[in-house]
Amino acid sequence: MESKYPQFDRSRLVVKPLAERLHDLPIDHWLALDAAPLDYAHPHLDQVAERVAQAREHGAARILMMGAHVLRAGVNRQIIDLVERGAIDHIAINGAGAIHDYELARIGATTESVSRYIRTGEFGLWIETGELNDWIVEAVTLNLGLGENVGRRIYASDYPHKDLSVLAAAWRRSVPVTVHAGIGYDILHEHPNCDGAAWGAASYRDFLIFAATVERLEGGVMLSFGSAVMAPEVYLKALAMSRNVAHQQGRTIRDFATAVFDLLPIAGDIHSEPSRNDPGYYFRPYKTILVRTVADGGASFYFCGDHRATFPALRRAILRRL
Repeated sequence: MESKYPQFDRSRLVVKPLAERLHDLPIDHWLALDAAPLDYAHPHLDQVAERVAQAREHGAARILMMGAHVLRAGVNRQIIDLVERGAIDHIAINGAGAIHDYELARIGATTESVSRYIRTGEFGLWIETGELNDWIVEAVTLNLGLGENVGRRIYASDYPHKDLSVLAAAWRRSVPVTVHAGIGYDILHEHPNCDGAAWGAASYRDFLIFAATVERLEGGVMLSFGSAVMAPEVYLKALAMSRNVAHQQGRTIRDFATAVFDLLPIAGDIHSEPSRNDPGYYFRPYKTILVRTVADGGASFYFCGDHRATFPALRRAILRRL
């Protein structure tokens, strides 16, 4: 049986080279590892850093979940350094995160102006970036995760800026980077070579890899940077699966810490679920990461600030304990 609805014919699209695109973020936007710190302080930052250090010592999970704009904040080197030191042992990103990481490694720039290119229908339609679709099909053929194969491919490439690739560095250190994609969310889904089935298979493998890490979350830490939907929703389902199995085995997964770093100020007690009449109720990291999933014995923390300042501040606090 075939669908009775018409589909968009992608063969009609004009896809242009990245050399013709104006980039909003050039290579000099990315912070050096020893860059002068931006002003950020919080009384609970040291507590989170201490929990990360303890989790590393005991082999518990140290998860970093993040939105793509964390990479756009220019903190790739700081993330890679924590991977190198063993402070982070799993990274979870969305599809846009993989795209920015790839473009930065390949051409030393990323990010296009939506307002500039949506007017002409050019937004997202760039030849080189579309190569990622082929790598995702390859991931399925090789039984690899989406993030795993992208990291492997960037690491093996001759891209001039691959030292800034979080995915490549993590692959080299055998730290999983899982990509949690939503179909239709990313510019790669516009391209004629996009295979939706491959995206689904590779990203679902990544979800199962992520859930396996969450099984080690007892005594661990889950850090969520700038992800209002992906991080709380993916973490919630993986935690439910992991607790289901742990319960059958007579174990618990409840003594761990979560920390949310975001731009939205939260008024009131972050450890109490807001009412449905409060707009904060619909900010998923609040009720899911800070309240519901740690209600049985965990701890949670909230940090409001620019990721360009908060991530380096967290890294400095962790380094004092490693």
